[in-house]
Amino acid sequence: MEELDLSFGLDDFSSFEEDDSEPETTEPVGDGPALSPQIANGAAVAVVDADQAVREYLAAQFGEGAGSAASLAELESRLGMGPVVVILGPSCAEPGDLATIQNWARTHPEVGAILVTSEVSTALLQSAMRAGVRDVLSAPIDQMQLQDTVERVAEGLSSTLGGSSGPTTIAGGGVDLMDELEGDPGMVITVFSTKGGSGKSVTATNIACSLARRSDRPVVLIDGHLQFGDVAVMLKLQPTHTVVDAITQLDKLDAILMQELMTTHEETGLRVLPAPMEPTFADQITGEQMVQLADVVKRFAGHVIIDLPAYFNDVVLSLIEASDEVVMVAGLDIPNIKNVKIGLSTLQLLDIPKERLHLILNRSDSKVKLDVNEVEKTLQVRAAARVPSDVVVPISVNKGSPVVVSYPKSNPARAFEEFAMRFLDGQQLEAQQPSRRRFFGG
Repeated sequence: MEELDLSFGLDDFSSFEEDDSEPETTEPVGDGPALSPQIANGAAVAVVDADQAVREYLAAQFGEGAGSAASLAELESRLGMGPVVVILGPSCAEPGDLATIQNWARTHPEVGAILVTSEVSTALLQSAMRAGVRDVLSAPIDQMQLQDTVERVAEGLSSTLGGSSGPTTIAGGGVDLMDELEGDPGMVITVFSTKGGSGKSVTATNIACSLARRSDRPVVLIDGHLQFGDVAVMLKLQPTHTVVDAITQLDKLDAILMQELMTTHEETGLRVLPAPMEPTFADQITGEQMVQLADVVKRFAGHVIIDLPAYFNDVVLSLIEASDEVVMVAGLDIPNIKNVKIGLSTLQLLDIPKERLHLILNRSDSKVKLDVNEVEKTLQVRAAARVPSDVVVPISVNKGSPVVVSYPKSNPARAFEEFAMRFLDGQQLEAQQPSRRRFFGG
């Protein structure tokens, strides 16, 4: 794929020299041509930059479908006729323009913005996130990356604009959303390991799906591995929104907005908030923000499961301290056990009560000559669950369908199901009707 050299100097756009003899004109976004639904899901595309050469170069990546404007003020007069993905050139990476985009989040919800810049700094990423910019792309980028990003933002706009009409209710029981908000806060369960490859994300997705099928309240899975989370892949989801979208709107998050941001796993009704699609956003999200997000979600969810990365940082420590239950996943090998022992010591320093800690031994029947009883004695923690080895686990991962869904009668599925039941009370265990599996009605 040919890369776009977006250094944004006039010399780099020599093929797009301005014609001084004719005044510059641009096509209105609303009346002008828009990308076909196959490219941008029915949304128009507009490029904004003070430099005409940059505008034309970026717009050219979409054929004749993209409109353009020299400024956001010029573009604003043409908004309001449908969803628009706005590609901001480097001249728009200024505080004034970002403030306008932030204001448009309230006045023009039909607009989704992408920033293209020659240099991405931490300060710029933070400012863009606060302003509600959906993605930041750095040069050089290829045409496919730009088009894919536009399509993803357009899908999000379609979901948001199309899903906010009508009253919102919890599915199954006809419970009004506000009634649900007045109930007891849900349980926050963090799933953690001190070593990659231990089966942590497999455990998190299977526990979440088990709870979603049996709880009489909504169940939410948040991918807290902000750099390289795999939850969406493991559930074969194609999300249009991620944790970034929720964090940038923390001040106005409510159940209705959360409904729009989350993706549903149709087989179980589990609601999922995936990790950011760009790892660069991970460093801009703090532990405090993630705790605030969990606090909002648990107001209307019965269970909030958070899959954490296999290392300690501000986000991990903050979420573990704020959680009601901590699930520690360990593989049955010497390096895994050594790291788990260190991790357990760290949790003791955080004053995590032992009754809140649940150890899962993964691949517990592996032929590695490690006695499970000896492992428990070494760790001074009794295993809450032992998940045996079975070829159906990697098969289910590759299929994008948790083992509790694709192979419910297998031994690993039964182990996950039995473990998940400890987080349900008797009343919830009775409510297993399929009609209650969805998050919101409609």
